[in-house]
Formats: sequence, C-alpha cells, structure tokens
Amino acid sequence: EVQLVESGGGSVQAGGSLRLSCRASGFTFSDPYMGWYRQVPGNECELVSIIRRDGSTYYADSVQGRFTISRDNAKNTVSLQMYSLKPEDTAVYHCVTPTEPRQPFFPLRVACGQAPLYWGQGTQVTISS
Repeated sequence: EVQLVESGGGSVQAGGSLRLSCRASGFTFSDPYMGWYRQVPGNECELVSIIRRDGSTYYADSVQGRFTISRDNAKNTVSLQMYSLKPEDTAVYHCVTPTEPRQPFFPLRVACGQAPLYWGQGTQVTISS
C-alpha cells in the first residue's frame, strides 16, 4: 500500500521560510516521479513542483526561484524548501506520486486526492503579512 506522510508545515511571517518533508512507503522510492501540490479555493489542487527520476525538476511560475524540491532515495523522502514566503503561499500542501509510475502525469490542476496520483494527507502552511 502506497503511503505518503507529510510534515514540516506551520505558521510564519511573510519573508520567512519553511521546509516540508514527505516520507514515502509501499513502493520502490527511487523509481517514480514525486511532487507537491497545494490546495486552492474550490477544493482543487494546483501543481507546485515535481522532481523526476533523474533528479531534474519543475516549478510553477508562482514559486520559481523561491522553492526547491529535493529527494533522498536512501531515506525515501522528498522535501520542499520554501523561502521568501508570501501570504498567497498559504495552503494545505500535499505530497504526491503517480499511480502509474511508468506513465507519470501531473495535471496543472486536479481535484485534491484524485487519480492519476497517490496523495498524502497534507500539511498546513500559513503565511501572515
């Protein structure tokens, strides 16, 4: 059974930083892509970042240059380091991995918790101005 467990959320002031972590189990961690989404109003989730099998990365325009995704295959963890946080970064952040690792697909927007991804329960990030 695939399990994704996030940690590291919290409340900080604008300009601050936070580091989110996700511990994965139930699959061969080094194989698939991993990613982060965040929940927006309307119970949709928007794509924040992806790290591919080869270590290459993708970032949404809104976080480019401020967020850094990384993975530690030895520890089965993926992390999201967030700097220069803004009030608009406030959201529940979810760790994800594709249900079909050989055909990874990350919609830019998707109903939270739905295929084609496995989802963690999420961790709250709150940024005050």
